[in-house]
Amino acid sequence: MEVKQLAASLPQPVYSASQVLSYEAEAASKAGIELFALMQRAGQAAFECIDKLPSYIPNSIKTSSTKNRVLVVAGKGNNGGDGYVVAKHCIDAGYEVQVLILAEEDKIQGDAKQALAELQQLALTTKSALTITFQSGLVAAAKSILSFTGELIIDAIFGIGFRCSLNLPWQNIIEAINSHPASVLSIDIPSGLNASSGHVDSVAIFADVTVTFIVLKQGLLTGRAANYIGDLFLATLDVQDVFCHLQPAKNFAQGRDGLPKITPRHPTIHKGSIGLVLAIGGNTGMPGAIRLASEAALRAGASLVAVSCQLHNQAIVSNGRPELMLAPSEPKRLAASNFIEKAKVVLIGPGLGRDEWAQQLMSLAIETDKTLVVDADALALIKDANLFHSDWVLTPHPGEAAFLLDTDIVTIEADRFHAALAIAKRYGGVCVLKGAGSLISDGEHVVINTTGSAGMASGGMGDVLSGIIAALILQTGSILDATKLAVSIHGQAAQMVTQRSGVRGLLASDLFEPLREIVNQY
Repeated sequence: MEVKQLAASLPQPVYSASQVLSYEAEAASKAGIELFALMQRAGQAAFECIDKLPSYIPNSIKTSSTKNRVLVVAGKGNNGGDGYVVAKHCIDAGYEVQVLILAEEDKIQGDAKQALAELQQLALTTKSALTITFQSGLVAAAKSILSFTGELIIDAIFGIGFRCSLNLPWQNIIEAINSHPASVLSIDIPSGLNASSGHVDSVAIFADVTVTFIVLKQGLLTGRAANYIGDLFLATLDVQDVFCHLQPAKNFAQGRDGLPKITPRHPTIHKGSIGLVLAIGGNTGMPGAIRLASEAALRAGASLVAVSCQLHNQAIVSNGRPELMLAPSEPKRLAASNFIEKAKVVLIGPGLGRDEWAQQLMSLAIETDKTLVVDADALALIKDANLFHSDWVLTPHPGEAAFLLDTDIVTIEADRFHAALAIAKRYGGVCVLKGAGSLISDGEHVVINTTGSAGMASGGMGDVLSGIIAALILQTGSILDATKLAVSIHGQAAQMVTQRSGVRGLLASDLFEPLREIVNQY
């Protein structure tokens, strides 16, 4: 049975918790696996992930030569049952194991009850190596967790069916685990995290490693989930293929492999046949954004890039980058220029502003009927005008998404999948909802990007992304393919820099050199 780290398993279909809960039993049955046997496989896979804990875990916890202490904190459901199986494997490997069950014994039912019975039988023969405690009083349970003196805690409290708010006693349980110096391995999902949306209502377990089963749950891969999951592993339990046949996926996770390809360049190719990107933005006091976007387009393979910005910004925009052409600033002159005629893609929004000049340029961009990449202030202008266009890419961050959908950031972040789908349906084209685990949607499907770095939390990163998207539209001929590839490459470039130099101090312009290298790999 194979257990793979996330990056090594991509691309992968992803599912909501409700889909998994609805079809996992049928999938196991069709695969010829009884549900209790499936629980045993899950527990074994979770046990195998102890050896995959980060390198800072004491080496002694990874060996059976000494008895080390493990605490399994289990809920009353099947997630707890998985925990009982892990406990059994730990005992067999020579660990001292404490199992803390946050329920009364008669509340344990089904397959979890059978797993507990086997563990209780083992306790009769292992003497002090295994202790099982039922503690439905959560205040006392939190104290027990804090008094644990071992090196590893197994989180088997809530499974993927969790979707409610935690009251204060339950929050105290989670916080007791989070405050403990032991490392934490979460089974299927960190307790407190919503497996469908990635939302955390109050608190959730900060896991060092999470091992999830059968298929990837979409909530593990976007938004706040990145703070909680640690290193993510997938154990398909030999059921994934049957599951995906029963329930074909509409959402997918992408990494570095299996991405759309860029059209190869023949030796005699001409710059005009690749095409021109017209970048519009750079209003008063905001020259940097359009410069970053336009240079990113060049670095990502656009052969020609022209910039229309306020006249007094032209020298700043072109300084040090003579390859950038300067298009007319005045909307009427731009409309009559060859730049509009020749442009295959119009990128509009970085530093655009929302004044009359900006509104006129937005109207011009719409009237051209060109493929558009819409970012920043231009997103507000399409909302104000209630525009719909089938041939554009919208690139909102959560705040801009909230404006587009007449809601607030909290609502967006509580269900990023719904937000990305809703924007694409309401405004047309393709939507990129930026942030950790950026989501790409055409209104029917959602693709989750898994590349990127915490260092990308700095100004100008979104401008660079919009330029990459524009350039790749020229080179793929598909707004969806271009966007999927661009978002991955953008994240890969950041990872390349931060792996070498760290996450602090990363500038958007630092991505240009690795960007060129990565684009040429596709």
